[in-house]
Amino acid sequence: MKKLIAAFILAVAPTVAMASGGEVEYDKAPVDLSNMESLQHGAKLFATYCLSCHSAQYMRFSRVAEDLGMSEDQVKKELMFTTDKIGSTMTIAMPAKDSKAWFGNPPPDLSVMARARGADYLYTYLRTFYIDEKKPTGVNNKVFPDVGMPHVLWKLEGLKKAVVEEHDGEKHLSFEMVTPGTMKAEEYDAAVGDLVNFMVYMGEPIQLHRKALGWKVLGFLLLFLVVSYLLKKEYWRDVH
Repeated sequence: MKKLIAAFILAVAPTVAMASGGEVEYDKAPVDLSNMESLQHGAKLFATYCLSCHSAQYMRFSRVAEDLGMSEDQVKKELMFTTDKIGSTMTIAMPAKDSKAWFGNPPPDLSVMARARGADYLYTYLRTFYIDEKKPTGVNNKVFPDVGMPHVLWKLEGLKKAVVEEHDGEKHLSFEMVTPGTMKAEEYDAAVGDLVNFMVYMGEPIQLHRKALGWKVLGFLLLFLVVSYLLKKEYWRDVH
């Protein structure tokens, strides 16, 4: 429980700090937890690009395999780069003291990041990195100004520069591609959507089951209401 509270604090703290940076309109994330193909692709992206620095210590590889319909061999081949045990949690090998020295603060655990920040925030954040030579990582971010995280997906998206335009006295930030990536813009957006979809799943793996069970409970209560009403009428018939 203490670890879960600590992970939540780490996830929320940057959000509080960011709030002073101004309002940013987030793009709608294409979240669909029933899309197994999207979730599997998102899991691969997460393991390849996120799991080297960020942990997801409240999620087990075996749970991912079961929920996403992946075989044990498939999970070992495509997701497990830091352990050989299918029952292990999604932790990282990088020591905390090294991560603090390299990034200023240890990268937060991402188990509940989608619940703490929101899917739209993550979807927009991962698509709004731009070149900023003044920063140690060489990039900045529209959603999270002065972020210490490098643009780990730059090979897929490419590198963009910021273009500031002013309309009606307000400044608007747009982007212009400088170095193309291996994906077209729409392909990259779809990939980020899959990654965010997987992170939403991680935040509450039982969400689909919970919602399905909720409808069953509501159906039962509705049926019970009808039976109770008929029983009440039958019970009071002789009284009246």
